[in-house]
Amino acid sequence: MNDLNGGQGEVRSIDIVKKGLNRRHRKERRFRFLGCTAIIVSLSFLSLLLISIIMNGYTAFQQTMVRLDVFLDTNVIDKDDLAGANYSKLIHNSLSSIFPNVTKHTDKRKLYGLVSISAAYILQDFVAKNRDAIGTAIQIWVPADDDVDMLMKGHIDLDTPESQRRIDDRQFAWVDQLANQGQIKKIFNKTFFTAGDSREPELAGIRGAVCGSFYSLIVTLVLSFPIGVMAAVYLEEFAAKNRWTKIIEVNINNLAAVPPIVFGLLGLAVFLNFFGLPRSTPVVSGLVLALMTLPNIIIAGRFALRAVPPSIREASLGIGASKVQMIAHHILPRALPGMLAGTFVSMARALGSTAPLLMIGMVAFIANIPAGFTDPSTVLPIQIFMWAGSPERAFLEKSSAAIMVLLIFFMVMNGTALILRKIFEKRP
Repeated sequence: MNDLNGGQGEVRSIDIVKKGLNRRHRKERRFRFLGCTAIIVSLSFLSLLLISIIMNGYTAFQQTMVRLDVFLDTNVIDKDDLAGANYSKLIHNSLSSIFPNVTKHTDKRKLYGLVSISAAYILQDFVAKNRDAIGTAIQIWVPADDDVDMLMKGHIDLDTPESQRRIDDRQFAWVDQLANQGQIKKIFNKTFFTAGDSREPELAGIRGAVCGSFYSLIVTLVLSFPIGVMAAVYLEEFAAKNRWTKIIEVNINNLAAVPPIVFGLLGLAVFLNFFGLPRSTPVVSGLVLALMTLPNIIIAGRFALRAVPPSIREASLGIGASKVQMIAHHILPRALPGMLAGTFVSMARALGSTAPLLMIGMVAFIANIPAGFTDPSTVLPIQIFMWAGSPERAFLEKSSAAIMVLLIFFMVMNGTALILRKIFEKRP
């Protein structure tokens, strides 16, 4: 009887345990399902964002060109004064010869607007390099106006009422005639990578903004990395653990969480108003970004130093090394991969920062390519911000393409950080 009751009690205990295990397994499956769902939803939104950027921006890497048959009239071009020639008149004469029925002044203005204003400068450069061609007829490809470019790329809906379009039906007929005659084609848009900003969308490029970003990041890296590493080493290896050290640590952590625009206000008050440094220059933007990235580099450096095993410290001191030798020859080489990773992440954050640079005048329109750290310039995120606020559809296309370039920079920087980390981790 006791054996029977004991057996029944054992069976009931096993059933209870199995029931509890099944309940926990169901909870675990639900938790894993929710986690996978969250990841899938996040990746879906990220994919949607990337697809939207790519679909809006990939056409910016193409440029519509128009072929013109231009007669280099000697009555217009003087070989002794090439700069004084009216090259726009030659471009207009070429268009008029293609469409001789266009006689009204308003219609001629629309016809001449099919090509970019840079056509005259391109023709001038051609004549300067080919003086022997003066007095003859030549064929030359010139950029189309941004509205024609958008039409050829399919960004203008012709079903929209004519009054609501930037290109009317007659201009469309002219473009269609040029296309049928083989006088319009699309090529790779080198201007997007080689030119600075411009009021004309077809002439605008990112080279000025890329150079400004490069100079700013150089200043940021030169200032923030050595100072951050030295501060991390001192706080972690030399500083006494007392109340003042804790206050410094709390302030560093708080600075890492300060909104970026606060650093912009600090740069405006100190670097521009107090020290009188020039506005819209890489040296000022680099100083502001260095202040913003420094707390993060210090925190990453301290974590990297803490990750070094204590046995390495003890072994180096045990064989007679001084504390400075221990840090320089044993601790820093092993902590350097983590420091570099933290630095590159901070630099990537600095590259994408917009708010602090708005406060120091980097939002100014800069058409020239900066050649140094003190030349007026802008940065790529600010350039995207300025283009995104423009009413022309072509600038929206260029802003999306610039975002794609910025994302590539982020991937390159993060990939470089991983490669450097692997290289330094393999060092003995």
